[in-house]
Amino acid sequence: MGGGGGGGGGGVLGILLDSSVILDSTSNDNETASLRSGVDYLLRKLRHSNIPTGICYAVGFPEAKVSLLEKLICEFSFERFIYNRSSIDDTVNVVSQAWENNGGSILHVVSNNFEGILPNASNFDWMNVVVNGNGDGLSKDQNGICIKKLEELPMIICELNKKSSEDNMVVGYIMKPSREADFAKRGAFPLNPTQNGLIFLPLTFDLPILSQLKKVDIIIHKATDEISSIERSNSCNSSSKIIYTTGMLELQRCIGEVPDCCVIDPFDNIFPVVDRLRIQEILLGLVELKTESQCNIRGPYFLKVDNFEDVELEKRLHDAKLCLPSIVKPQVACGVADAHSMAIVFKAADFPGLNVPLPAIVQEYVDHSSTLFKFYVLGEKVFYAVKNSTPNAKILKKSSESNQFKPLLFDSLKSLPTDGNKKPTEMKEQNLDLDLVTDAANYLRSVLDLTIFGFDVVIEEGTRDHVIVDVNYLPSFKEVANDVAIPSFWDAIKMKYLLFRKRENENCVS
Repeated sequence: MGGGGGGGGGGVLGILLDSSVILDSTSNDNETASLRSGVDYLLRKLRHSNIPTGICYAVGFPEAKVSLLEKLICEFSFERFIYNRSSIDDTVNVVSQAWENNGGSILHVVSNNFEGILPNASNFDWMNVVVNGNGDGLSKDQNGICIKKLEELPMIICELNKKSSEDNMVVGYIMKPSREADFAKRGAFPLNPTQNGLIFLPLTFDLPILSQLKKVDIIIHKATDEISSIERSNSCNSSSKIIYTTGMLELQRCIGEVPDCCVIDPFDNIFPVVDRLRIQEILLGLVELKTESQCNIRGPYFLKVDNFEDVELEKRLHDAKLCLPSIVKPQVACGVADAHSMAIVFKAADFPGLNVPLPAIVQEYVDHSSTLFKFYVLGEKVFYAVKNSTPNAKILKKSSESNQFKPLLFDSLKSLPTDGNKKPTEMKEQNLDLDLVTDAANYLRSVLDLTIFGFDVVIEEGTRDHVIVDVNYLPSFKEVANDVAIPSFWDAIKMKYLLFRKRENENCVS
């Protein structure tokens, strides 16, 4: 199945995967079936691509192979098309009608050993994509396009979709699989153009990075997913150094060879969210924020500690306006195994030997009625969600009394201590000054020069101080409804790209 013709003038209407590109052809055993290399990768990318996708196989196919294909059809919610070799055009008609051809191309993906019959009707806008391990990459042959690996298919789709409109642009993205899956399930990474013309191409280290970057206009990454280690500086005047994985280092090198590509966001801009000390120092600047609010917004009081055995530690805590309990966090905020190993310390005598990585940040513990406000900044838009949080110090002390007030150790990604008696419906928002926090969000966006980031706010009982206790890059913003968050995500990317282009043009003129 499939046809010559096509040209992608209307973009990609649908993708039909023949069984020959899914099943491993090295075995002639009809009693067993296995997948060829790259299939799982491709199916995961197509699952939430916003392009109709189907799997086809011939009547009379071996039962074991049919069983495996049917399992994939069910797992990935693809459509099924069964064809008879003697009436191939009937199946072509069925597919075209099912996908309501409106000028786009249907990509028929087959292997080089495909033995089916190509449709003869010239009015069908079908295009073969032939997967040939010995092919010459993206070159066309008389039947369509040849690629060497299945992982190249998303690039083909993006190229065709970009050609469908001069306003379309390709966004190459890379992050760890679990994070990518969370975004993709929400429809954030479609291979079809979004309402503002973005087409999302998954970047993979299984293909040459530079060849992929030459196909994209914008790069979005979660570099903190690809940190192999942090080299801490011995000098108090210089910063620690982030050591990225080999793949991410290659990405950085290749980005230098495509200067016309807009990176969201530059790697250097990410560093402050990796270093809790640097973020705390940036938050000190909030004191200069001019607002009409009756409340203050600030970072928590803090102290950097290099040695828990320091005999002057208690005095240094007092000088930093820190009282106990205090929360102790590693200075490195992400990218290393123990970045989220924290403790709440009730007694100064318990600092020596404390099981929190050094250097560490001792941070003010703010009584905040167990209510946390998670803020998300997507370009110029600000959203928030209300979450249950840790209880006030008095409650913590009472619960720790039976344990002789020993430090409360926890992993902030897994087991944050919360007030079990407080229900989310009891959390009040009347104390939140949204305009004040929005002003702070704009300040952070300006200082950090980040496009998409998040931060956590608690409101101190009594003073009503709004305290920013954490800042992070490219959060999931999963608490914001998809129909609001995802278009805002796309708009933030598009806006950053247009600003990048404007600056590039101004530099050329000057």
